[in-house]
Amino acid sequence: MGNNNSSDNMASFEPCRTKMEKEGIAPSAISAFESTFKSLVSGNTGIIPESTISPVPELVHTDSISTAPNSALLAETVVLKLNGGLGTGMGLDKAKSLLEVKNGDTFLDLTAKQVMCMREEFGENVKFMLMNSFSTSDDTLEFFQTKYPSLAAEEGLEMLQNKVPKLDATTYAPATCESDSSNEWCPPGHGDLYAALIGSGRLDGLLASGYKYMFVSNSDNLGATLDLKILTHFATIDASFMMECCERTENDKKGGHLAIRDSDKHLILRESAMCADEDEAAFQDITKHRFFNTNNLWIRLDKLKEIVDKFGGFIPLPMILNSKTVDPKDDKSQKVVQLETAMGAAIECFDGASAVIVPRTRFAPVKKCNDLLLLRSDAYVITEDFRPVLNPACGGAAPVVALDSKKYKMVGQLEEATKDGVPSLVDCKRLTIKGVVRMGRSTRFVGDVSITNKSDEAKFISGKIENATLDVSEEVGLGALKPTVVATAPIAGQKPGTSGLRKKTKEFMSENYLNNFVQAVLDAVVAGGTNLSEGTLVVGGDGRYYNDKAIQTIIKMGVANGVKRFWIGENGLLSTPAVSAMIRERGPVWQKAFGAFILTASHNPGGPEEDFGIKYNTQNGGPAPEYLMEATYANTTSIKNYKICSDFPEIDIATPGCTSVAADDGSSSVVVEVIPSTESHVALLKSIFDFGAIKSLLDREDFSMIYDSMHGVNGPFSKAVFVDELGQPESVLMNHIPKDDFNGGHADPNLTYAKELVAIMGLDKKGNKIDVSGSVPSFGAAADGDGDRNMILGSQFFVTPSDSLAVLVANANCIPFFSTQGGLKAVARSMPTSGAVDLVAKDLNLDFFETPTGWKFFGNLMDSKCIFKGKDYTPFICGEESFGTGSDHVREKDGIWAVLAWLNVLAAQNPDSSKALVTVEDIVRKHWATYGRNYYCRWDFEGMDAVGANAMMDKMRASTAANTGRTVGSYTIATADDFKYVDPVDGSVAQKQGIRFLMSDGSRIIFRLSGTAGSGATVRMYIEQYETEKLDLAVADALKELTTIALSLCDIKTFCGTETPTVIT
Repeated sequence: MGNNNSSDNMASFEPCRTKMEKEGIAPSAISAFESTFKSLVSGNTGIIPESTISPVPELVHTDSISTAPNSALLAETVVLKLNGGLGTGMGLDKAKSLLEVKNGDTFLDLTAKQVMCMREEFGENVKFMLMNSFSTSDDTLEFFQTKYPSLAAEEGLEMLQNKVPKLDATTYAPATCESDSSNEWCPPGHGDLYAALIGSGRLDGLLASGYKYMFVSNSDNLGATLDLKILTHFATIDASFMMECCERTENDKKGGHLAIRDSDKHLILRESAMCADEDEAAFQDITKHRFFNTNNLWIRLDKLKEIVDKFGGFIPLPMILNSKTVDPKDDKSQKVVQLETAMGAAIECFDGASAVIVPRTRFAPVKKCNDLLLLRSDAYVITEDFRPVLNPACGGAAPVVALDSKKYKMVGQLEEATKDGVPSLVDCKRLTIKGVVRMGRSTRFVGDVSITNKSDEAKFISGKIENATLDVSEEVGLGALKPTVVATAPIAGQKPGTSGLRKKTKEFMSENYLNNFVQAVLDAVVAGGTNLSEGTLVVGGDGRYYNDKAIQTIIKMGVANGVKRFWIGENGLLSTPAVSAMIRERGPVWQKAFGAFILTASHNPGGPEEDFGIKYNTQNGGPAPEYLMEATYANTTSIKNYKICSDFPEIDIATPGCTSVAADDGSSSVVVEVIPSTESHVALLKSIFDFGAIKSLLDREDFSMIYDSMHGVNGPFSKAVFVDELGQPESVLMNHIPKDDFNGGHADPNLTYAKELVAIMGLDKKGNKIDVSGSVPSFGAAADGDGDRNMILGSQFFVTPSDSLAVLVANANCIPFFSTQGGLKAVARSMPTSGAVDLVAKDLNLDFFETPTGWKFFGNLMDSKCIFKGKDYTPFICGEESFGTGSDHVREKDGIWAVLAWLNVLAAQNPDSSKALVTVEDIVRKHWATYGRNYYCRWDFEGMDAVGANAMMDKMRASTAANTGRTVGSYTIATADDFKYVDPVDGSVAQKQGIRFLMSDGSRIIFRLSGTAGSGATVRMYIEQYETEKLDLAVADALKELTTIALSLCDIKTFCGTETPTVIT
């Protein structure tokens, strides 16, 4: 290492000890690390001269063992799999054992199935354990809890590997990494098995429980199963330690070997790093040193305990030194050394240690992409007990696979080459590939095949290739489907909120901004297990400025990432609920959508100077779950390139129809289908509501309506429903022609921004009646930019979103969707929404939930049974005070659904056209008379300085305890808190969801920061007072004192410079 430490000036271990003790590392692990540290600083090279060792004589081969298997030993045996590796050498950033091996099964799938099969075969509940690392624990436990809950529930399943400090390469002091302190630690190698058994108390626990034998192997070696014959041999010869070895071949000569140390006649391991240059020839002489370690080990636990006690709590193992950088992703970061030990090296510590030769079938690790391709191919088959074995058709010799080490070092590179399927290798003797190629299920290699491609483009190899040497450099490629990898760099601020990513349009139009985010999403989707080449990607939006160009970019990037079929809304238009409906309803099954990009900033203004947005919805039709958005954001912070098919033709999105684009080499094709935007959604709505009853209502002479789409995407949908299906004149619609800037307006359906409609309905921006000269429509409604929100109005009467939700729940069973399914089962509201619906749910004995703001929380409840195998809460209605209402027909709020729901309720209240019309106001007032009235309003302070707004929230958050019990005016704060939600379906926890002041009389004051604003921060203040007698007060009068108290509690004037809201709803 070039370190000049002498024995008189050795680096001190104390800084390492202090760091490890502070981290809570077990004393056994600290002692073990101290032993290797002292070996490092003493200048010990670890070299084992050839002159000090002798070859191992003939070993027993397990095929020759004649001892009868003794199944009684199983009760004393524990099986442990080492599962601490991330597989970073193959480009992985999760547990290597979660890599798919064959037929959809991962290493851990096959391991779990082997364990269950073993228990069934032997009739014995053989104990099973995993040694995970701090890097693999979470992923592994989640995997078992999801797929194998019975194994996950077993006591003592996991034992955690320790971690040790990385050391400065010059001083040997503990390394530091300011950007990420987790980089200061590394795993200590699988030699930590012994320290982990000791420090965790598992060794003593296993011995106390009567366990005597342990079989250990790597999780990526699926051939290493518990063999009762070998176990019986181990017990019969009374060895303290036994290593399974294989005979070395030419392919193994550079690897380590087993030897006998002359000084004490102990078996030892000598790795290549322990061999002097002058001994290299002897080291590689496979006729002399014939055996190598498979890392399948058998250990007598009582003998292990004796050795541990002998050395004062640890086993001294030879040091393995690795030179790295403290940040593995930054070659310029601090140079460090990582000290490791190997568990097989413990063979030299056990008196009476032994070794046996096992067939190669017990040694099938996956260390490189060569191994993975071979295992995934038909050259290997899975046995009934879930072991991968060589296909008998191979004639006893596995094909030799030599992929280009530079082009196929990473798993991702192999999967790109085989995304159309894994080639057949069963009849192949040797496969050599230099350069990049693409293969598929139709590719069959026979005999000795060598393929070279000197071009930069991967060339497709198809059909039967037999005993051939091919140069495919000049062959045609993908043509228009050829992906280009474009270098890029992370762009700050691409963290999606509850409704995706929203920024100024010009920011989205800047170089690589959209591309980076789309690639980050696609990478996260693939990492989540979705195969982009199967099914369909939906793309559409609310028609705002840049929508058309963004769609073309997404198509080209989708093709480059493997998408084979797209559904695009006509003219690029798809409302958010329509996308959800399309994902869930449109077929055929083999074309079902796996997800969608929705280009919308919802109710935010549109245009070149205003806002743009993008969100991703998954295959259930709902917004991407938290884990997917977190993965997306993580990808945006580390992205280095994106893929795009620059030569893919522009698609005419104005004309319905299919465009098919084929690769020049015939290997692939892509279909882009432009579909009528309203088709799936309108068909679904017709199945939900009684269109006949609604039409009868609309045709009444004493009924009139007006529906304002505010120049958003809802326009075509309102026309398809009310004009084309319900036969109404187009005059019932206003502002129904979509415009890319919403005609300069703010497409937000509330009393402030839908002012044209509000005036027609005889109201002012506070919801108060105004003098009108002519007639006022019986019913009015408005939609936002992407069609998922709604505002409901009666003649000179405003229905708050909270009251609207409560009324619809109370009357839900007049709607066929609910009545034909046995009635409504459950209801949910967002926390800031008023408690009006709570009273209805209690009265009707419905399951009720209060969630954070965000439709994904409702989606979990809707999917409780079908995805999470929990209770069935459907049919289901939910809503938010921000003018969002919906049901489980889709997984988004649905503005036109709410409008039709109200019309269905009105139709049910007006079955006889000869009688006086029961109005919107009549229905609401009757509801108040039954349940009481929740006076409610929301103040929005838009465009606030984010720093000041956050400081305000932090101050209130810090003062919750002090405010609890405090008297303010005529109210007493019973509880002040920051709303926390534990999801009853998946157990996830959402923190910091809003500051609540809950008064002793049931009144509420709530503050939230909106996560959906395109610029600045939006502070939202919610005021609610419940009344059972005073039902006719003006809202402002009813909430006057509470409003004053709220402004005092938050002190927004000090933090944000104003007490005047932008919008009151």
